[in-house]
Amino acid sequence: MIKGIAQLYRRAYSGLPKEAWFLFAVNLVNSSGAMVIFFLSLYLTRRLGFTPARAGQALSLYGAGSLAGAYLGGWFSDRIGSTSVQKLSLVLSGGFLLALGQVRSPSTLLPILFLFSTAAGALYPANAASMSRVCPPDLQVKGFALNRLANNLGVTIGPAVGGLLALRDYRLLFWADGLTCIAAAGLFLVIWKKPESRLRAAEVQEGPRPPDAARTPWRDRPFLFLMLLVVIWGAVFVQLFATFPLYMRGVYGLAEDKIGRLLAVNTILIVTLEMALMEKIRAYSRTRMINLSFILLGLGFGLMPLGRGFFYAAFTVAVWTFGEILSMPLLTALIAGRAGPETRGRYMGIFSFAFSLAFIVGPAAGATVYGRLGENVLWFGCAGVAALLAVSFSALRRSLEPSGPARPVSIS
Repeated sequence: MIKGIAQLYRRAYSGLPKEAWFLFAVNLVNSSGAMVIFFLSLYLTRRLGFTPARAGQALSLYGAGSLAGAYLGGWFSDRIGSTSVQKLSLVLSGGFLLALGQVRSPSTLLPILFLFSTAAGALYPANAASMSRVCPPDLQVKGFALNRLANNLGVTIGPAVGGLLALRDYRLLFWADGLTCIAAAGLFLVIWKKPESRLRAAEVQEGPRPPDAARTPWRDRPFLFLMLLVVIWGAVFVQLFATFPLYMRGVYGLAEDKIGRLLAVNTILIVTLEMALMEKIRAYSRTRMINLSFILLGLGFGLMPLGRGFFYAAFTVAVWTFGEILSMPLLTALIAGRAGPETRGRYMGIFSFAFSLAFIVGPAAGATVYGRLGENVLWFGCAGVAALLAVSFSALRRSLEPSGPARPVSIS
């Protein structure tokens, strides 16, 4: 049994092109320095004297910039190349972060914050477009899972280091975050040797494509309907950052350190199991697995009002975490498979835009339900919405299934 598990993990991490590992390294360096956003509200209120309402407006401005960046990052990826967009995003993000740490006036800080979030928001769709280009179609799910591994490892490092720096001087957060962005851009320049033109040429040579492969995302009705489902799904998922901590503190009676441990359960499961699970389910239909992910997310939320205690809460976290694991890399690969070489960036940009929009809508909607109708209504409601998502996605599955077998792409 142990030998079989070891072989599974070897297969899970093997076969990916070296460029996928380069993207992993850049993502890991960049996400390991992600500190400012986790402490931004505290910095604005405790150091700059913003009122909570004004700090909330600043965070909303950050969200608006992320929306703009998500769309522009995809649009520019199709025009100047996804690798060029990533380098530009990292350099600009680093520069704006360093500037943010020096300014104190709201009239100066807020425009720079918007520019920073726009530059940072452009990174994800460009990075996803690059990963889809360097990985053969049958390895794209593993490639996207590898990116998530880098992000989750980085998120465990960044806030922990950031908390220590904030105790000494909040300005150190901006220096550390900004310099790691620039370091990630430098790493990109050093290790990435494949020109964008060669990536695109490899895609063009992948063989005959269906007539609709050159469609634009705005004329792809099944894709647009899927994006509506992504916004709704994201609004449910984002409750983990909005109302979940309030519920665990107020109803379960768990202190902040135990809530942190619950979220660590999520990260540990993703880091240790996601790549192996993606390898295990390679033979299964992607759309069936995505459908299952909606059900698991809703089940994890719907179970929360039915028990109490840390270990029961950890069980519910494990349930919805498997829903997250099944959804993110598979959805990204499904969308990448609908796009042709000329439109992949825009598809990824709109996907990122939809998810960013959910992060703006979701917290406000969840807090309203939580405050006016009660916590049980919120979590049972999330379970009901997830069930409706599964039904809706089932109706959409036929139009989203690939029209032909996946073709390997040479990237030599």
